[in-house]
Amino acid sequence: MSSASSLLSEDQFLCSICLDVFTHPVTIPCGHNFCKNCITEHWNINSQSQCPVCKELFERKPELRVNTIICEMAAQFRQSTVIKSSNCSEQQQAKTEEVLCDVCTETKLKAVKSCLVCLTSYCETHLELHQKITVMTRHKLIDPVKNLEDRMCKKHDRPLDLFCKTDQMCVCLSCAETDHKLHHIIPLIEECEVRKADLGKKEVEVQQMIQERQLKIEQIKQSVKLSKEDADRETAASVQVFNDLIKSVERSLAELIAMIEEKQKATEKQAEGLIKELEEEISVLMKRSAEVEHLSHNEDHLQFLQKFSFLNPAPPTKDWTEVTVQSLYKETVKRVVDQLEEILSKEMKNMCAAVKLKKIQQYAVDVTLDPDTAHPNLILSDDRKQVSHGDVKQNLPDNPERYSHSLAVLGKQSFSSGRFYYEVQVKDKTDWTIGVVRGSINKKGHISLCPANGYWTICLRNGCDYKAFDDTRVPLSLKLKPQKVGVFVDYEEGLVSFYKVDAAALIYSFTGCKLMEELCLIFGPRTNNGGKNSAPLIISPVNHTD
Repeated sequence: MSSASSLLSEDQFLCSICLDVFTHPVTIPCGHNFCKNCITEHWNINSQSQCPVCKELFERKPELRVNTIICEMAAQFRQSTVIKSSNCSEQQQAKTEEVLCDVCTETKLKAVKSCLVCLTSYCETHLELHQKITVMTRHKLIDPVKNLEDRMCKKHDRPLDLFCKTDQMCVCLSCAETDHKLHHIIPLIEECEVRKADLGKKEVEVQQMIQERQLKIEQIKQSVKLSKEDADRETAASVQVFNDLIKSVERSLAELIAMIEEKQKATEKQAEGLIKELEEEISVLMKRSAEVEHLSHNEDHLQFLQKFSFLNPAPPTKDWTEVTVQSLYKETVKRVVDQLEEILSKEMKNMCAAVKLKKIQQYAVDVTLDPDTAHPNLILSDDRKQVSHGDVKQNLPDNPERYSHSLAVLGKQSFSSGRFYYEVQVKDKTDWTIGVVRGSINKKGHISLCPANGYWTICLRNGCDYKAFDDTRVPLSLKLKPQKVGVFVDYEEGLVSFYKVDAAALIYSFTGCKLMEELCLIFGPRTNNGGKNSAPLIISPVNHTD
């Protein structure tokens, strides 16, 4: 492969579409090669899949795969071209900067030395003469350079081979003996060595700064990547929230329309009843009117009076003055809108809690129970994930870490910084206590559960009485019993929150907690209460809410 560029001509490495060296070359069925992007764009523009070189037509657009052999050969050719170009450039630059002999009259040869005394550059031939003349043998010769006059002192016409550290400038021997007589003078080469050493240190510092900035670039890129991931999660969560809100609004609108239609039917039914009653009265009144009119046309006075006395009294009629059929739709709409606003507010609160729960579930930790802390009446599962109350007290060593009175057990893991989250299944239980405690709490005797004693817990009592053991006992209003409770702790923020996982709703939060030492998790299944509370507390794996 190293000789590919020498064996093949440049034309064989050029794409016939872009006329440049292949980039990701592919071979189509007819055998011709193209850049992958070139042939793809060519076929996208043209309706037919045809070879641009031999015009062979393909029924289906061929599947394109990079030809690795041609790809490697093109890369080798491209590299050799770059090297040749670079070498030519260097040769041209060297030729441009080449110092020629000042003594040669016709074809000037390349100088091999420059004399700082004569201010002349010599080729190898003329240098021999310079070295043979006795007076010139003591001249200082250096590698050939241009502009020799710039190396001479303008005042004394002597080489600038000393350095004045006092004035920070190059000087000649005469300058050192006159204008710089009392100054700190050193050979030029010494100052160069010192400066080069300084440059070496600066180069190290610059390289370190470059590395630091490259590292910072990577950190920024990583931050952008994490920010993009957070943005995508936030976008997905926001879309979900608003979709749920739209569904809630549509559901409320359907209920409103149904209610309006029901009221309209009721109004129409009421109107039909009133109209029927009115029509019946009209029929009776019309019959009465006909009788009265007939009698009023009787000219026989005796007969008129006789019939008048037998005329039926006026039928009883209803007073219709206050009877109306009113529309209550405006009032209905207002009432429904108020209800909708209340529902949306509640839904928004629940959805925000759901989004927050989804975020904090990212801090889930694996938790197991510590048998050395369990009350003797408690039974732990083999995997240390479940705890329930047993009727028989077990014969266990009374170590300092074991609860002697409270029916509780701590988690094996402890936490003294950051954020963590875990979930506990409380399904089918009528009594329980869960939360976090300080690692140094006393586990002997009666214990009052409150933050002052290092306990941040909530509980269920008697199947329906939920409480948070804050500085005072706080009743918790839960319409539906939680099947699973999530516990989240932000150590630095001093926050301990409890969530109803199945409804993705916040139950209670302890804020401003003084979490000054390691924290442990506490699980209290309470007594089994004759089998009514025999279900265990179960540490559940966290399934992220959808």
